[in-house]
Amino acid sequence: MREVHVSLLTAAVAEMCREANYYLGADIISALQKGLEEEISPAGKAVFRELLENARIAGEEKIPICQDTGFAVLFVEMGQELHFVGGDFNEAIHEGVRQGYLDGFLRKSIVKDPLRRENTGDNTPAVIHLEIVPGDKLKLIFVPKGGGSENMSAVKMLTPSLGKEGLVDFVEETVAGAGASACPPMVVGVGLGGTLEKVTYLAKKALLRPLGQPHHDPFYAGLEMELLEKINRTGIGPQGFGGRFTALAVHIEAFPCHIASMPAAVNINCHASRHVERII
Repeated sequence: MREVHVSLLTAAVAEMCREANYYLGADIISALQKGLEEEISPAGKAVFRELLENARIAGEEKIPICQDTGFAVLFVEMGQELHFVGGDFNEAIHEGVRQGYLDGFLRKSIVKDPLRRENTGDNTPAVIHLEIVPGDKLKLIFVPKGGGSENMSAVKMLTPSLGKEGLVDFVEETVAGAGASACPPMVVGVGLGGTLEKVTYLAKKALLRPLGQPHHDPFYAGLEMELLEKINRTGIGPQGFGGRFTALAVHIEAFPCHIASMPAAVNINCHASRHVERII
């Protein structure tokens, strides 16, 4: 059994909060550069230039890519041979978020209660998705999820008879309804199967895959490309100004489901699609 002090976890989370909000991933930068080269709309090209310049300034000056520095969401894979000592595991993560957002001068966007709306003042609590896996390592993926793109997400309990066509229609309708509100060109995560709560988790987890990396199953890889092409034919374009690039990628995660159901969810990320990873 490997023992790790919770202080290492807190320090890692604090650093990830700042890094995810200051720096765009190489896969995102590459996709934006491709968009700049291939977009045919003059307004769309101008948007891509601004997005790339914004990313450059944020990285050089260590300031947030976007004023909405998000809800702190963490996907955690903990090895079953790993034991944390020195404090509470969940509180260590919350403390890392607290330090990262306060020290990094990141906007605090979380309210204590959905109806009474008092700000917590430090962007806690985090949302923690924990999975136990073999080994003695801890894998952390930090996702600062902005409110604008999150608000454009949706879930629907489709009937199995609707099949692939029903899923495609649902994804298209959700993206079309989002329009410019999700700050396109967006990254679209699609969850399919499981249960009501599982499918929304899958949709968000789909956003974590490196941009443009196809699904390991050729069937779903083909469906991802089909959806991307259909979404980009909507003409919404970068920031809603029209053009070829409404989405940079569509990623699908599927899970077994009940014979009587076919849950589907769409979780949208803005063009930044922020997330960073650490191994402890």
